[in-house]
Amino acid sequence: MSNEMQDKIKIGVVEDERMMAEFIVTTLENLDYNPTKPASTFEAAIKMIEEEKPDIILLDIFLDSEKDGIDVAEVINKEYKLPFIFLTANATKETLERAKKVSPPAFLVKPFTNNDLYCAIEICLNNFVKPPASSPENSNFLMNDSIFIKDGYYFYKIKYNDIYYIESDHVYINIYTALKKLTIRASLGNFMENLNKDIFSRVHRSFIVNLNHIESITTDYVVVKGIKVPTSKKYKEEILMKFQII
Repeated sequence: MSNEMQDKIKIGVVEDERMMAEFIVTTLENLDYNPTKPASTFEAAIKMIEEEKPDIILLDIFLDSEKDGIDVAEVINKEYKLPFIFLTANATKETLERAKKVSPPAFLVKPFTNNDLYCAIEICLNNFVKPPASSPENSNFLMNDSIFIKDGYYFYKIKYNDIYYIESDHVYINIYTALKKLTIRASLGNFMENLNKDIFSRVHRSFIVNLNHIESITTDYVVVKGIKVPTSKKYKEEILMKFQII
């Protein structure tokens, strides 16, 4: 998958040891992620999440503040619904019991290698959202303004605005984007349930379109980036209402 297609996954860094924080940032950059400036306190961590809007958080349990990383995790679970990885060195049994209560998708024990960090991030992304085991969508998930699509061993971040339309193809769906077509195993109906309804709309039992890319509407189809996407009577009224066409 082309690197031009994807935005780099933004990773929030919460670590109060300066040398460790620098090592993490450098490692993340070498792994082609987009790290934030490290936060070292509870207050700085929340501010970073608010301002930077990361996709995933690396979160040291022990911070240079009265509230620690577990307190940050509680806020993340309640307010932001982001995946996070706990970083820890010599945690006590009591601390680990507290940590387990916030259900971290992954733990990473210091010291760790570049490969340890990479694996922890990919596992965390994979574990963050788990639909029922029978659902094929368990390898892809959506958050903020993007979808994360698993291709082989890697997750790729695709912005909603880069998606033109989506087509059902038996047990697969084809996602037509600005640069190429992506194919994943999923049902169109289940996939639509997770999309932003202000941006995407079902126009046919086999098609979803990005409303921002519709160029014209006829009785039988809509034109998206020069492509005629068929519409059906069942969904036509909804499309017209969204465009305030009576």
